[in-house]
Amino acid sequence: MKLPAPMQLVLWGADELHAEPPLAIPAVFNFLPPLTAAVSPLAAPPLSSSSSLASDPAGRGDGLPALDDAPASATTSALRAPHHPHVECHPVCGLPWFRHPQAQHEIRLGKAVVSYEIQRARRRSIGMVVGVEGLSVRAPRWVSSTDIETALRAKERWICTKLVEQRERAQKQLSARIDWREGATVPYLGDSVVLVLDPRVSGAVLHEPSAIVERALPGVAQRTLHLGLPQNASAEQIRDAVQDWLQQEAVKVFQARVPVYAERLDVSVRKVSLSSAKTRWGSASVDGSIRLHWRLIHFGVDVIDYVVAHELAHLREMNHSPRFWEVVRSVMPEFDGPRDQLRHAVIPD
Repeated sequence: MKLPAPMQLVLWGADELHAEPPLAIPAVFNFLPPLTAAVSPLAAPPLSSSSSLASDPAGRGDGLPALDDAPASATTSALRAPHHPHVECHPVCGLPWFRHPQAQHEIRLGKAVVSYEIQRARRRSIGMVVGVEGLSVRAPRWVSSTDIETALRAKERWICTKLVEQRERAQKQLSARIDWREGATVPYLGDSVVLVLDPRVSGAVLHEPSAIVERALPGVAQRTLHLGLPQNASAEQIRDAVQDWLQQEAVKVFQARVPVYAERLDVSVRKVSLSSAKTRWGSASVDGSIRLHWRLIHFGVDVIDYVVAHELAHLREMNHSPRFWEVVRSVMPEFDGPRDQLRHAVIPD
């Protein structure tokens, strides 16, 4: 079950996509066990600030849809606002400017200027990747710059849409960052907890609101997480203490929810372990091993249940065929809502 990967598009050929991730997104696993089923969202996550699109952007049938799978109608509204505070403008023409840090070429697409890099490779097709850094083009050595520009203009709408989405997602990720200090709020099981530095406690202790406290303000966190840290604790100490606690909570929740769906699906689970992968919410192996991303603890139980059901369904169907989706729907008929939450999720950092 994958988190967002770079968006990719291949033109003029049928060779395999060169889906190398952006440099800012390192590979997570040097080795993946055989027959491992993974679903492309996440989504993505976290957790990555990029998102993925295959050569068939209309539909992939891959479970957790990519965070970038927005309708085509959402194309270039941001492009029409050159003075939008989050849009860099070209110094010459004043149009919105999307600039790759290794750009060697520049082209106007619609109402935007796109500076992009070209990587020459031994391949038979032109490939386009929109990642967190911008547009990267991979092309055979024999293809001219004019041919590349023709290909870019043919996919102008797609490129502009994805560049805008990447920029907006980067801004959302920035706004979701946690200021690791006393009084900060952290999402937990679909709600929030307020951090309290309390040297009297050991480790981290969750305090529920008193029964006499009226929850009159929706969205205002009333649960507090007391951390056994001094008042002068550093941001790194606070972050590490909170994330350690969240991972412990994730283990408890996963251990409680996996048996529920394993029984309903009549599958045997050999092992459940935490994952911190940058590209997957979860994965399932044919030997019955399940890996679930610990940051799912930020979401409500319905979202966690969807990922659990999804991965366990792979123990019966190690694919994303119609039969696989029938298995998922048999235990979670209304999974569209939780899946949509993951599609638009921005994981706090």
